[in-house]
Amino acid sequence: MASFVFCQRVLRLHYLSRLQKVLIGARSQHSKSEQDVDDLDETHDEALQPRENEGSQLSYNLFYNPASYCHIRNLQTAQSQRETDEEEPCLPIFTPCFWQQGNTYSVSSSRHLSSTKNTLLDLAFNKSSEPESQVRRQPIPPDVRFDTRAFLKCRPEYSHLSLDFTQRPHPTPFDKVWALLQKVTVLKGALKPSDVSNILWELSCVDPDKTTLVKSDQRFVMLLRYSVENLQLFSLSQLLEVLQAFVWLDLPSSHSLLALYESELSRRVDQMTLHQLLFSADLWRCVGKQVPKFLKRFYASVPLYFGQIRTPELVQLLYIAGEGRHCPAHLVQPLEQLLMRHLHELQPEEVGTVCLALFKSRTSLSEGAVMRILDLAHVFVEDMSDFGLVNVMKYLRFSHLYHKEWLEAMGREVPKRAHRMGVQGLMHVALACSALHYRNDKILAGIAERVPLLVPHCRSKDSSKLLWAFGTLGFPPAESPSLYPSLTEGLRQRKAEFHRYPEHLLTGLLGLAFVSTFPEDLIALALSPGFVNLALKSTQLDLKKDLYTLNGIVELELPHWTGPRLSSELKEEVADTLWNFAESDVCQKQEVVEADVCLTDLLGGEEFVCKRMILPHTRSIDLEVHLDSKGQPIPVTLPSQNTPEKMSSKSETLHNWSKLNVGVSLTDDLITQLLDAKNNNLPINTAKPTALHRVEPDEGEKMIDTGFFLTNEITDMLIKSSVLKEDKGPVKLAIQVCHRNHYCYHSDQLLGLHAMKRRHLKLAGYKVVELHHQEWFPLVRKSRTEKLAYLHCKVFNQ
Repeated sequence: MASFVFCQRVLRLHYLSRLQKVLIGARSQHSKSEQDVDDLDETHDEALQPRENEGSQLSYNLFYNPASYCHIRNLQTAQSQRETDEEEPCLPIFTPCFWQQGNTYSVSSSRHLSSTKNTLLDLAFNKSSEPESQVRRQPIPPDVRFDTRAFLKCRPEYSHLSLDFTQRPHPTPFDKVWALLQKVTVLKGALKPSDVSNILWELSCVDPDKTTLVKSDQRFVMLLRYSVENLQLFSLSQLLEVLQAFVWLDLPSSHSLLALYESELSRRVDQMTLHQLLFSADLWRCVGKQVPKFLKRFYASVPLYFGQIRTPELVQLLYIAGEGRHCPAHLVQPLEQLLMRHLHELQPEEVGTVCLALFKSRTSLSEGAVMRILDLAHVFVEDMSDFGLVNVMKYLRFSHLYHKEWLEAMGREVPKRAHRMGVQGLMHVALACSALHYRNDKILAGIAERVPLLVPHCRSKDSSKLLWAFGTLGFPPAESPSLYPSLTEGLRQRKAEFHRYPEHLLTGLLGLAFVSTFPEDLIALALSPGFVNLALKSTQLDLKKDLYTLNGIVELELPHWTGPRLSSELKEEVADTLWNFAESDVCQKQEVVEADVCLTDLLGGEEFVCKRMILPHTRSIDLEVHLDSKGQPIPVTLPSQNTPEKMSSKSETLHNWSKLNVGVSLTDDLITQLLDAKNNNLPINTAKPTALHRVEPDEGEKMIDTGFFLTNEITDMLIKSSVLKEDKGPVKLAIQVCHRNHYCYHSDQLLGLHAMKRRHLKLAGYKVVELHHQEWFPLVRKSRTEKLAYLHCKVFNQ
């Protein structure tokens, strides 16, 4: 009897050990999440995606994970995570939840690792125990989850086009499951396609907590093998039933048999109705597998059904295109026409779904179509969910169109909703505002108040793009003292992700530099040889320019810096690349050419004007002019450094302006520009009559007789710069031809990069002279004398 009990215990231990191994193996085969097109220049193939996060507890509890050994995923939760991770998901920093977690004291010992010598090995929680305890005491709000398929509830017609996760089949008793698996053992190869589809369907109806046990059974593996042996004998309805069973069973998207099912369904596309096509495409989306072969055949057959497409079919078709990250060019125009035809029938959630689909598939509609969609979204703005609102902002960012009413509505809605929104939604709203150069302090303040509480949920991408957006819009750190420090700490906590996504670190650091914030430990990491080599190996993005800009920032802003820098060879290579682009693009613009030519004429020769990148890391050109202590132009002497430069070349050389007698043609607009009350304190309208005198031509008639009168005040302004200024030394002027894209929309607030450039030019000893686009651009089309008069005041009034 004792030996019998002993044998039973041994068998039980053996079974438990085998079960644990099976669970661990199944646990490691999670479906890979699909990446959203956020920046539009960051696209990654599905094969390169990291594993999906193992549940909310693993993803977001930074310091404790009490779940010890095993956790079985819930299908609906997993699907929600797969669809909400629209950007590349963050890499798992912590051990899987089925391993026992180490205590916080052993983890904190990683602070002894050097941030410069072990740049890519530092753990995200590389902090002392005291700050950890302080953070741990602060309550962390839960992350916000949203239903990405909420639009399916808008109409009953969607039940024929998609799979409803809320309508899971009635559970199959577990004793019946074992009976079905035993039937597989008995029938084996004699199983008919109808038997296979029925058994798989019954097995898929098992309780979600027991699906792992079913999938680990060898009889289930045999059933899958039998299903593909006679795949061509399955009817179309049986194939769709089997595919639906795979969804409920949460079959890994990497399973090899799914490729065989894709091939078979692709072969049968011509036999499907429109509803079957849409339903099968949705099932593949739910499985989580990329099926380019099927989608290619699917899109090719869509034109045959244009006459059958109504509002539900249209929205579902766009949703499929968005989740597949591609919309064929031959469908764009017909889909736009269908969308405009059915636009008035869309409900609020459907509008958000359409915008998200167009954004993900990178589908550009005509400006009129986009504005009509935004008009409808503005009507629904109060009824739209937070998820739908964010989706509209995404497509607005992609289209790069300014919709005044919608953005003003965001100024009202975002502050009201920010407290309940997730960090990814807030990031997309801020990023859209920065891409549109739209600064609304109500929107930014609402986001800035909420974000520090959500930093534990931030991926490195969220932190970096929030820093970039706020820095670009010039949101001062004093307005929200906790915003920039908390996001910077978020970058530190996610250091492990930089090995896969080095661009996130550079994006965040540049955003911080725009607002004069310099975390030296992260800068040292970014400029370390190991990280630089890693960034240069990136095949998706060219990160050389970002590294070069960061290195230039360090040279000017951190004179005490003793950390790593870029090599001179890399700096020369990037500087040459930047200058070659500027020479072929920016230098050829009419407003720049006119400023260069007129300044040369004004100052007396090409040696007095140098068109070059004074600070190449700021990625734009300037017209450099030097004045002596008397305020007269002197030849520009360039510093002896490896900086690309190009002297302005003109065939015409004129005398100095003070020796040139030129009649100036003045218009009312030019007089208004010249009479700057702020600088001259001259009232435009005074009680005293204005003294007028006519400028007469000289004896040689070298002056152009324009017939216009000059006031005494204008004459004084034009000549007062010639007064000797013995107390001042030589002045270096950086004359900038500004564009409206250098500013926030309808504002004089410079964007982050351009504000930083002004700051750096002053640090380098230059005085910035701005040729404002509202002043200079109209003058480009005016006469030469008007341009010379304007430039004279700009240069010699300094």
